Amino acid sequence: MTEATQAHVVPGLPAAARLALDFDVERLVADVAELRRQAWKLQATYGADGVIGEAPIDWRVLPLRSPGGALDRTDPGGPALEDFEPTEWLAKAPYLAEVLDTIPAELRSARLMALGPGARSADHFDNKYGVAWGTARVHVPILTHAEARMYIADELQQWQPGTFWFGDFSRVHRVENTGTETRVHLVIDTLPSKELFELFPAEVRDQVDGAEIVFSRGRQPLTAEAAAASLVAFDLPESFANWEETEGEFLQPQKQLAAVIERDGEHLVLTLDGRPEFRLVHVGDQEFRFAGWTEERTVQVLPGDAPRVVLRTRVGSRVQQLELAARRG
Repeated sequence: MTEATQAHVVPGLPAAARLALDFDVERLVADVAELRRQAWKLQATYGADGVIGEAPIDWRVLPLRSPGGALDRTDPGGPALEDFEPTEWLAKAPYLAEVLDTIPAELRSARLMALGPGARSADHFDNKYGVAWGTARVHVPILTHAEARMYIADELQQWQPGTFWFGDFSRVHRVENTGTETRVHLVIDTLPSKELFELFPAEVRDQVDGAEIVFSRGRQPLTAEAAAASLVAFDLPESFANWEETEGEFLQPQKQLAAVIERDGEHLVLTLDGRPEFRLVHVGDQEFRFAGWTEERTVQVLPGDAPRVVLRTRVGSRVQQLELAARRG
């Protein structure tokens, strides 16, 4: 495990919490039955350079929301030129679409995940996939049974169909299915919002320090004048382009990349060494997160006759930043 991932467990936040929504089990099962006719693919492992491997066990995925709406993206995604969009499978599942619309937070990926009979994962964690890094992963169990078990931080989790759960999957966890039937959950990654946090049990809300959650500021409009003022060039520490970097690594001496913020149609894009790498999403005050990612890392342009760029990373309440000279792009 990297130091960055081990370094921050939000005080008072349990390994899992049941949230205050419930869904119609029969309608969930009916949609899954319709989608079982499709080809579910093995879950992929995603790194900064893309897909780096597939699950060695019977752990299959049908994406309902994915980067660019791609049907072959079984991973939860990451910073990219494409944002998350519904896949064509979602149109075949009207109640699952209704469930997604009910969640009071901006959605990233949404995947149906099927754990086959006899499958058991190794202990693992999902790097930077927790509320301290700006992601809240929630589950809606659909098909499950007593022999399907999940452990988060060694706590047994067995959630009933139609319920709605938060899990802290930045902690070590594993899943196993010792039964004869497949377990299916709807797994959704969201950008944490205050409205989503209101669905947590009152005792959890009372004990969690909200400052340790990287809440999403949402997508903010960007005026034409501000967009024009954001078109700058600067030197970017190479590790900042890697969302898996160790916390604070971008502050250390290292190779620099030639970074330029450019227009691409109606969007702004960060180009590195002449190659478009990340679409930029405005979160306010000419500060941008990467499409497909969270406010765990942002780029802010400080306008003026001598423009500056501020690189920031956030882990809970801890903010690290680097201010750089920029020039008009």
